This record gives sequence, structure tokens and C-alpha cells, in this order.
Amino acid sequence: MSDATILLLVASFLNALILSSMYILLGLGFTFLFNIMGILNFAHGVIYMIGAYICFILATTVGVNPWLAMLVSVLVVGSFGILLERFVFRPFLGNINLIIVVCIGIITVLKNAVSVSQTYSVQMTPPFVQGVIKVGIVSLSWERLLIFFIGVGLLILVLLFINKTKQGLQMRAVAQDKEGAILQGINVNFISALACVIACALAAVAGSLMGSYLTVNPYMGDDIMIKVLEILVLGGIGSINGVFFAGLIVGAMDAFLPIMVGGTETQAIMMFVIVIILLFKPQGLFGREVRA
Repeated sequence: MSDATILLLVASFLNALILSSMYILLGLGFTFLFNIMGILNFAHGVIYMIGAYICFILATTVGVNPWLAMLVSVLVVGSFGILLERFVFRPFLGNINLIIVVCIGIITVLKNAVSVSQTYSVQMTPPFVQGVIKVGIVSLSWERLLIFFIGVGLLILVLLFINKTKQGLQMRAVAQDKEGAILQGINVNFISALACVIACALAAVAGSLMGSYLTVNPYMGDDIMIKVLEILVLGGIGSINGVFFAGLIVGAMDAFLPIMVGGTETQAIMMFVIVIILLFKPQGLFGREVRA
């Protein structure tokens, strides 16, 4: 195997890990809201985009350190999650049509606001860390390694939060039986708001990191939303385990398929693979079959 092939495989493998970790972060946030509130937040992609732009503007225009810019982005977008739950989702719970309309309105307003205020030129958030690490003939960017480790670290923290903390266990209880949770004295509105804050904060982290890894543009939320929906359908809507495994599959295909068949055919092949899997597992890899 030539040195060039080894370098390409290593780079693609690292890309797969990075993309998978970011996709899983976003898929977890989407799944939280579906399990706890029973809503499909189609505005999740544009929230990811807003998080990326807040970090980008603070780091480039204001001159704030990228780490601090990401922290501010997480705090601002997470706080927006409280408003989103209280004034957008809570009043329309149980009415999926109105929630979809409201989400479309949020997408339209935020995307147009960013499109008008920002140029569509290729823009990137300044790197969070400089330099490379060399292992034999392979040179790895600290920036890429950092994004991967942050993604994995956050995934571990989220899992520990869900399984080990009081609020996390309450979130699981609400997701399993909302009425039973209310009878046990759990404040469902608080848990719903907490889930929305976590979902928005994770989207802001992913947007900030991907703005440095790829580019920042007003339509980046559309692309990532397609990936999130693919992951949810493939893994099984509402399944956290499904988000993890489907995220790894989609991330791997996104990283390796372009170097094998070209970028234009990648999405078509990915959809073909997903359709084939769903033919044998219509409920997704980890979804539960619903019987009438």
C-alpha cells in the first residue's frame, strides 16, 4: 500500500469520526425533544447555523478568542431554547401541524436575517488550536483531533447526565410515560425546557466546531438537517441507541463515499443504502415496531 493511499485512508477515517460525532450530537438533541415533548423540531438545523454564526462573528468581527466565542454561542443559543420551549412549543403541544408551521416560520426568519446581514462568500471560524501532530508518515491536524475529542467528550457527558443525574432520570421517566411522571410529582414543563436547552446548546457546539472544520454559510443548517433526518429514520425515531449507530454509519459514508465514487453520487448511494435497510427493518435499526 502506497504512502498516498495510507494518508488518504487515515484522513478519511478521521473525517468519518468527526462527522459522526457532530451528527450524533445533533441527532441526540432532536431525539430529546421528540421523546419528551413529542415534537419534530425541523428548525434544529437553523439553530445549528445560528450557533455557528454567533461564534464566527465574535471570533472574526469582534476579535474574541474562539473558545470564548463558542462559550458565548452555547449560552446564547441555549437560552434561546428556553424561549423556544415556552413560547413556541408548549402552547402548541399535540398539534403537529401548527408546530411544523411555526418551525417553518423560524427557519424562514432566521435564515433570511443571516442571508441579508452576512455575505455568502466562503467563510470559516478561526481555528481553535494550531499545529499538527506527526505519527510516522501521517500528519494529523490538532484542530481535527480536538473537534473529535470534544464531540466524544460531550456524548459521554450527555449519556452520564441521562443515566446518573436526577434530572436525567426524570427526562427518561417523562419520555416513557408523561402522565405517570406528572403523578410522581415531576415538573414536566421544567424537564421539557431543560431538554430544549440541552438540544440547542449541543447544536451550538456542533455549529461552532463545524464552522472551523468546514465553512459557515446561511444554508449550512439545511445540509445538516438532511443528515439528522437520515440518522433518525435509519436508527429508528426516538431511539438514542439508534442515533449512535446510525450516526456512525452516515458519518462513515459521508467520509469514504466521495473518494470512492465522487461527491455527486454520494447522496444518491446513501439514500439507496438507507432504503435497502428500511426494506428489511421498516422501523429502523433500533426502532420499535408499532402494532395496531
